[in-house]
Amino acid sequence: MRTYGQFCPISKAAEVFCERWTPLILRDLGKGVSRFSDLQRGVGRASPTLLSRRLRELEAEGLVERRRSGKGHGWTYHLTTPGQDLMPLVHALGVWGQRWSRRELMDHELDAGLLLWAMERGAHPDAFGAGRSVVQLTFRERPARWRRYWFVGEDGATQLCIKEPGFEVNLYLTTTLRDMIYIWRGDLPLGTALSEGRLEAIGNASSRSALPRWLARSKLADVKSERRSPAITDANGQRRSKRQVESDRAVHSSPK
Repeated sequence: MRTYGQFCPISKAAEVFCERWTPLILRDLGKGVSRFSDLQRGVGRASPTLLSRRLRELEAEGLVERRRSGKGHGWTYHLTTPGQDLMPLVHALGVWGQRWSRRELMDHELDAGLLLWAMERGAHPDAFGAGRSVVQLTFRERPARWRRYWFVGEDGATQLCIKEPGFEVNLYLTTTLRDMIYIWRGDLPLGTALSEGRLEAIGNASSRSALPRWLARSKLADVKSERRSPAITDANGQRRSKRQVESDRAVHSSPK
């Protein structure tokens, strides 16, 4: 681990926290992610070797501890008390990012794997009532092999399927990857996406009304952007100001 060569506590903390991928690993550990394979999903562009190295470094610093998996093989990873003490810093970093760094997404930032994982972890399957629920998500613009995904909810948990599970679908959602990220991130209000056709929801009335409850957006989605430049484009490719986006959000979130 590289050092700043200073005794200042800010520099010492930054040596640990500011290593590449470390804040994202801490982010997911703070959300209760503990298995190596799941941590890998949160940092998909980091190799398994690099993730292992970062976890070892965090363990050496006393921020993470390994435990034997309950199944008797492999390890799980958990924050220690010093690691938990970093969580307000991780949250504050996210709030700052929502407030000051939101802008139109670059193509290389359209990470379907990260979005699908976040949706799988956050979904509320009980929004559709008791029993099994299935939501099919289709990305209009993606190649056929990466276009359709299914979220199967049962016994209070949701599982992402990349092959058709063979169950009755409650709700069919069709959008673009970019717009789904904007919806999840809080840039594009759900009501606006539906009214403008940027998100199509097909199902019976009960299933459509359950969508806002089922779809758990980012916990930072309601943090307002203070950035002056527009954050997103509309369905016709027109750039929209922050004021227009917030106006739509107010209209579509107001009581009917």
